[in-house]
Amino acid sequence: MRTRNHEPQTLAGEGTLDRMARILAARHIDPATVAAIADDSEPFSPLDALSAGMPPRYQAAIADHPQVLTWARDVAEAAVVPSPGARRQVATGPSLLMAGVVGAGKTHQAYGAIRLLVQNGIGVRWRATTAADLYADLRPRPGVDSERELAAYSRVPLLIIDDLGAAKASEWVEEVTYRLINRRYNHMVPTLITTNLAIKDLKAYLGDRVTSRLAQMTTRVEFEPVDRRRHRTAA
Repeated sequence: MRTRNHEPQTLAGEGTLDRMARILAARHIDPATVAAIADDSEPFSPLDALSAGMPPRYQAAIADHPQVLTWARDVAEAAVVPSPGARRQVATGPSLLMAGVVGAGKTHQAYGAIRLLVQNGIGVRWRATTAADLYADLRPRPGVDSERELAAYSRVPLLIIDDLGAAKASEWVEEVTYRLINRRYNHMVPTLITTNLAIKDLKAYLGDRVTSRLAQMTTRVEFEPVDRRRHRTAA
């Protein structure tokens, strides 16, 4: 009886570790970094924790676009206190669609906006993905519960979708995009979306249903047609 009682506990522990590993992998966090943090006696700030989960290129990103700053302020104002004494947490709020040429600084602004929220004492569970990686994660294949993955993307309090419109268009892509956007629209959870397409061209790629939802749930901003990456290289 002791052996039978012990085995389910072991399996449950393994399942928890597997889930933790999947979450860390999705956020591009090295498990060794987490282990080092756990063993470190020095206090680990929320901003340090945020940086550990960000791509190195964007760990120092600063949001300075006026409409991005307005979005961050509105999300912070909508944050709630989940329990007495806890930090305010992102729960619901507006979404933002940033359109512009490659290298205009949209992704930099998106990561900078999350840093700004954390710097202002707002707790946020977030996830970031490119559109191409999103479709790769959600494409049905053996051994993967794509519906569970879709639910995870749908429910995370703040989601960055980078380069929407960069993947090859298809009926499946349009359907998956609609299901994700519609769920986030219905639950009013904030989404940061970047696209290299002009806003007027989104409908042809995404279809009427997705475009309609985006028009209602997002503030749309078009960045100046300047490739800032090229200018920084030239300088």
